Amino acid sequence: MTLAGKQVLFISYNGMLDPLGQSQVIPYLKELSKLGVEFTLLSYEREHAYTDEGRSRSDALSAELLEFGIEWHRLRYHKWPSLPATAFDVAAGVRYAARMIRRRQIAMVHARSHIPALIALRLKRRLGTRMIFDVRGLMAEEYIDAGHWKSNSAAARLTKRMEASALDAADGVVTLTDALWAEMLRWPSLQTGAKAHETIPCCIDLETFRFDPQARLARRAELGIENRFVLVYSGSIGGWYMTDEMAAFFAALRKKRPAAFFLWLTQGDQAIIERSMNAAGVAAEHYAVRSVLPATVPSWLSASDAGIAFYQPGTSRLGTSPVKVNEYLACGLPVVVNTGVGDMDQFITGERVGALVPEFKPSEYAKAAEIMAESAAETRLRSREVAEKFFDVRRVGAERYARLYERVLRQR
Repeated sequence: MTLAGKQVLFISYNGMLDPLGQSQVIPYLKELSKLGVEFTLLSYEREHAYTDEGRSRSDALSAELLEFGIEWHRLRYHKWPSLPATAFDVAAGVRYAARMIRRRQIAMVHARSHIPALIALRLKRRLGTRMIFDVRGLMAEEYIDAGHWKSNSAAARLTKRMEASALDAADGVVTLTDALWAEMLRWPSLQTGAKAHETIPCCIDLETFRFDPQARLARRAELGIENRFVLVYSGSIGGWYMTDEMAAFFAALRKKRPAAFFLWLTQGDQAIIERSMNAAGVAAEHYAVRSVLPATVPSWLSASDAGIAFYQPGTSRLGTSPVKVNEYLACGLPVVVNTGVGDMDQFITGERVGALVPEFKPSEYAKAAEIMAESAAETRLRSREVAEKFFDVRRVGAERYARLYERVLRQR
């Protein structure tokens, strides 16, 4: 079956001006458009998209997307009060999307995550469109694990009911990990018949994320660290990211590599990192915190020797495909991650690209630190090869989406 001329509405509750939209939506749509898919993209944009700068960026992005035949539409995201604001966004999305479906004769809605899945569910019931539920994680469990919701709260119960209804109605399902799909197959909402399914991890544009030796020299000179062993963390801090534990691991690493240096790349509160490093007994000269533009992240990763990502353990971690870890690998870095994060346990040990921490305690930090200190240099080439094999947005991500599209659109 050819995908040429197939009309697909893609709905994202993440904005296209945000880093996640830039890295985890747009590259896939561009690649699939090369196969002939004609996309209408509907996203919910945050407040910054409606400033003068945001409008200018939106105009430029609209023109860029049109070169690929992607027609981009935007709705304003509402945050507070939480449940009424989300209900308003859903109602607005259903009304707006229904008009586009009729105008463009769209046959399928690709819903990226839970809120778009609720919109797609209502559209399917009203207009008969086919539906892909792209499950980006366990939404209720993520909020519960992060301490935002109680397990028996109205928000959690409502989300689980909506999730079950969307899964039951979906013509196709995407999960980020095999671990989550194995768990979901036991759920009653997936017992009504076989679903078209693909596991598609968070993939990376490997042309953007690659080791750059010149950038390595330049960034190291900028930091004034010369030949020190650099551990890097890239991304948000707080919430389910274990800042204290990552600082404690670094302290253990310095016992193996006394000249080690910790580079934090985050737009989060630097004071949180300072408190964590002080508590771990790490002096200021052994780390740096940088708030950097997303486009410059590959150059900072090139300056590093290993990457780290510790997540708060919980049920929701079954569905986690850590973008940051895949970016580390693409730039040739071995990684250290705690166990229970998506498919990472089997992946890291099977492909020999780093170390696992089963418990957040000094003895486990010491074991993992020894592995990282001794194997980082020899792992660089293997890490890149693994990223090419498992996380290439073109050969893995787009190809699997295309395969799922063909199966869903073929259904009668």
